[in-house]
Amino acid sequence: MAVENGEWIMKGLAWNDPCRIRSPKELVHRINEVGFLPLFANGVEGFSVEEQVSPDYWWTGNREHDPWEWREMIAAGHEVAYGKFFDKKAGFISLEWLPYFVNYRRDGYDFDSAWEDSRVNRREKLIMDVLTETDSEGDIVWTDRQVLSTELKQLAGFGKGGEKNYQGITTELMMKLYIVTADFRRRRNKKGAEYGMAVSVLLPPEAIWGYDRITSAYTETPHESWQRIISRVKELYPDTDEADIIRLIGKEP
Repeated sequence: MAVENGEWIMKGLAWNDPCRIRSPKELVHRINEVGFLPLFANGVEGFSVEEQVSPDYWWTGNREHDPWEWREMIAAGHEVAYGKFFDKKAGFISLEWLPYFVNYRRDGYDFDSAWEDSRVNRREKLIMDVLTETDSEGDIVWTDRQVLSTELKQLAGFGKGGEKNYQGITTELMMKLYIVTADFRRRRNKKGAEYGMAVSVLLPPEAIWGYDRITSAYTETPHESWQRIISRVKELYPDTDEADIIRLIGKEP
């Protein structure tokens, strides 16, 4: 996105451009092809969903053509991961590349270990405590308990009279790959009718794809995973300044 004369201008491809992504299915294919893909334009020119779709249907509510609607369908399909993964902004990661992002961003730490070593803060733990359970031996169990983000906020003690910066804390947890956006749902009134905008459902990736799969890159160092990710972007966009890639992906661990 760019601002021109006070208006947001979307980048993108012409409707008849043969390279244009035309459907959620094609978008998932592209994500799996490249490995990971930010939703909006960034410092790596061409490396976004925005720049590979038509700019004409954003936020129209047209589920056939609107990429904003596609992200809801793709998140719910669990063929790839969706969340705020790139410089605290939204994007997708394929299941092939997700373990490398997990290893790098977590610095090789599961959440309970990170908490024990004071690598995460108390407000992050309040949220994770809602999304996980503890078994009889004291180990964390990832459940598929699905609550709307608005409900999670209350259950974790955020909001009026409670903890602050819920949005910022959930973004940090997504950047660390301790949670992802698993679905989008609309709230229901007392009669059971849906209303309002769709609200995200946040879950640990282990609850969706399993612990072994998510942590399969723990066999290499976080630095090796980081270098693997950086090298992939360089391979795709060799003329990009490395500083722009690091700004998008994150600093060397």
